[in-house]
Amino acid sequence: MNEKKLELIKEILEDDMIFEEDEDILHALLNERVSMDAITEHDSKLTIGQRAADGLAKFAGSWTFIIYFFIILVLWIVLNALVLTKPFDVYPFILMNLILSCLAAIQAPVIMMSQNRQEQKDRLRAKNDYKVNLKSEIIVEDIHNKLDIIIQQQEEMMKRIYNLEKNKINSNGIDEINYNEIDNSDKN
Repeated sequence: MNEKKLELIKEILEDDMIFEEDEDILHALLNERVSMDAITEHDSKLTIGQRAADGLAKFAGSWTFIIYFFIILVLWIVLNALVLTKPFDVYPFILMNLILSCLAAIQAPVIMMSQNRQEQKDRLRAKNDYKVNLKSEIIVEDIHNKLDIIIQQQEEMMKRIYNLEKNKINSNGIDEINYNEIDNSDKN
């Protein structure tokens, strides 16, 4: 039976040149559970810096950050332009521009690191989905083949039963009953 499954896998993959290493992988695919939580597995391997980058990217991409940032900028401008008699950053707010530039210079690579990890998660998820879909396709094809065998066996059994009944009727001297007509009348 395993040979039939292997042939089925080869047929599904449309590759006649599956090597021995691939056969081992395919056997493992059939015999083991292939679905996994790719995100949990990926997140469990993150370093402290990667977790911090993800947290910063999550916060920097939120409305909370935008609102706080806007409030701080407005306070900075109001304090230096209107409230303080001796402002620490006079108009055109050169210190504020320097701080904003530094923030952008640090924030952009951190967000990009987080996006790269998200891309890795997506790749793991796609690979896992492919394995699950392949295994499901193999199992469905296997079930389909088994159903074909069962239907074929059932048809053979029906022919045997028909022949046995036909022989029994003929041996008893009863007129032959045409089962095809009975089957056709049942279908109508």
